[in-house]
Amino acid sequence: MKTLIICTVGLWNFCQAQVFPLKSPDELKPLNVKVESVQYRGRDAVRVTGEGDGLQIAEVKGSSLLNGTIEVDVAGKPLPGANPGARGFVGIAFRVEISDSARYECFYLRPTNARAEDQLRRNHSTQYISVPGFPWHRLRRENPGLYESYADMVPGEWTKIKIVIRDKDARLFVNNSDQPCLIVKDLKQGETKGAIALWIGLGTEAFFSDLTVVKE
Repeated sequence: MKTLIICTVGLWNFCQAQVFPLKSPDELKPLNVKVESVQYRGRDAVRVTGEGDGLQIAEVKGSSLLNGTIEVDVAGKPLPGANPGARGFVGIAFRVEISDSARYECFYLRPTNARAEDQLRRNHSTQYISVPGFPWHRLRRENPGLYESYADMVPGEWTKIKIVIRDKDARLFVNNSDQPCLIVKDLKQGETKGAIALWIGLGTEAFFSDLTVVKE
């Protein structure tokens, strides 16, 4: 179930806020993932785990965004027995279009990196990617440090993320910080419009709750 809230800002501007509780799989269109309703750390949420190969997302039904703000609470951790390279990858894809192929922008977290003793690994706690064409390894190879950064978080604990999108610019905020931890000024898909999706990486157990989308 979603809620539409109309809010006014000043005399001339207005925004439309859509609230998606993320309490039921019925709110989502899964692709290569399993979605379940759960109680997790005192919250109603959905649990998302991989199921099959390829892209692993759950599109939020009724969502659509060009410019605006996305806020959501997430928790990610490696599945028991996951590959040692698993980091609890969890994030949000936006401007999503799924047809014969997939197109989307995405910010995601690597929660197990945030408090590692290796500083370089800490610097890889947050990541921007764009599909098709711009996976993390290409962006890291061609522009080291530009599309990833550090933010503090704990694997498996609730982490609030906010994404502010305007034209080709997107900014990621973590845990109510008033400053973005990652700024992308050249979104690779350009000024496109599309859905919002819950995103996970391989070997991840992820939880999502209370998604709010404010359109500009």
